[in-house]
Amino acid sequence: MGELVSAGNKGKGVRSDCFVSFEPTAGGGIHLELNSKVDVLYGNSIREDIQKILDHLSIRDATMKVEDSGALLPVIAARLEAAIKQVVPEEKEFLIPMLKENLYGTARDRNRFSRLYLPGNTPSLMINAGIHRPDGIILDLEDAVAPDKKDEARYMVRNALRGFDFYGAERMVRINQGERGLVDLDFIVPHNVNLILLPKCEHPEQIHAVNTRIREIGLHHEHLNPIWIMPIVESAMGVINAYSIASAAENVVALAIGLEDYTADIGTRRTAEGTESFFARSMVVNAARAAGIQPIDSVFSDVADMEGLAENVRRSKALGFDGMGCIHPRQIRVIHDAFAPTKEEIEKAKKIVAAFHEAEANGIGVVALGTKMIDPPVVKRALNTINLAVKMNKLDQNWRESHA
Repeated sequence: MGELVSAGNKGKGVRSDCFVSFEPTAGGGIHLELNSKVDVLYGNSIREDIQKILDHLSIRDATMKVEDSGALLPVIAARLEAAIKQVVPEEKEFLIPMLKENLYGTARDRNRFSRLYLPGNTPSLMINAGIHRPDGIILDLEDAVAPDKKDEARYMVRNALRGFDFYGAERMVRINQGERGLVDLDFIVPHNVNLILLPKCEHPEQIHAVNTRIREIGLHHEHLNPIWIMPIVESAMGVINAYSIASAAENVVALAIGLEDYTADIGTRRTAEGTESFFARSMVVNAARAAGIQPIDSVFSDVADMEGLAENVRRSKALGFDGMGCIHPRQIRVIHDAFAPTKEEIEKAKKIVAAFHEAEANGIGVVALGTKMIDPPVVKRALNTINLAVKMNKLDQNWRESHA
């Protein structure tokens, strides 16, 4: 008899998941016990899928128990493979088909107002996350996964990238720190991850190590879309080195700050006013702007306080951030609305753009709005406001086209 191993989740409140117990044997074939909430409808199909996975991984003799709470194939396959790989040195992977809807890449400068964090080992939260329309969905392999579940979470995140529809959201994964994070890349780079979040980043060398591993993996996989990096600054050292981190590589497109770890690192408590983090957040904004990338603020942890969230986003926008993280779908709309240009901002931008084009048409090198001179950075900011307003349906595209 071999070692009894397991993977997955079971118990009260668990849904769309399964728990697999697996023990290799010296003979006797496969003995499978399936307890499924959907056995009447899908039991035979589940058994067939399990057998296909076992055949692919060359498992001929084993005793297994699968406790199913309505898991889809990507979940069953991830749980079974995670259990098997603990005791069977099989290099082959069982890869579910990649949904054609998941083959898209993302632009360097796309909107990243909201990014929704999801625990990488909780498939029930992943399945329909895209319908909430966040700009990005983060499958988290780091803090949101218990230490003893991190290995099996890799299989779950890999299969989620292949088998769950993200509805156009940027497909993000937060990897672990250090060597574990580099191994995480083997499970996500070949499966069309769009952006990698690098936690607790303190030095450019951490980004270089990730990019080296991405290139090594890319040698064995053709036609990979660009993979962007968003380092997360979460310590005093990271704040001090913010610009060198932000400018470390061409595929660094945003710089985020994580305030829970940062405030702990400097020995203080995070407050709603944010005075304790003002310096760090300003450093991140300035470093990102100097490097030509997007500054991204931390999460707001009180999911019940929508007014507090809206006020936090307004402060974030005033500091110069382009987006922030969220930990619950209900936060997405508030974040988008607060980061969107206000009616007053749009009207002012329209006047500036109109004045700019009028000056251009008249061959005048100086742009004025009333008695106030308008310099090029102000015009650029106004154009950005107009473009953003159109993207967020705050302004009719015909206006932009008629004033282009």
